[in-house]
Amino acid sequence: MVIQVVAIGGALFFSNLSKKIGNPNVININIILWIGACIGAYFLDRNDPLVEYKFFAIAGVIGLVMGGLQSMSRSTYSKILPKDSHENTTYFSFYDVLEKLSIILGTSIFSIIIEQFRDMRIAAISMVIFFVLGFICIHILKMKMKTQSDI
Repeated sequence: MVIQVVAIGGALFFSNLSKKIGNPNVININIILWIGACIGAYFLDRNDPLVEYKFFAIAGVIGLVMGGLQSMSRSTYSKILPKDSHENTTYFSFYDVLEKLSIILGTSIFSIIIEQFRDMRIAAISMVIFFVLGFICIHILKMKMKTQSDI
């Protein structure tokens, strides 16, 4: 519940921030926050008397970045589509298929890591690899789109 409520505020906050610093920069901020959430989840200790507060703090960060990252990624994707194309629905259908495949792949990898190591903390920290790859992809996008000022 925390994640869903905070995601609304995250989408609004990062939307306003993107007007000032651009979508790719906001996506990078979101990715860095995701990495921080994964590292925070790794260091959660059930014997810590403050573990519940830390858990909800991480959930709050995840909600914030989920709302922001979803809205920014769709917005950025629409901005890199060909301007004169009448096939935008086809592009977004492709985007949705890739999104569903990434959900399946990510969940599967997370589950496999839990099964192999018998530790959800290892699975949480392993997700950092995906976020680093995403950060690199956004950097490449920024370099390729440097001539376009509208993203």
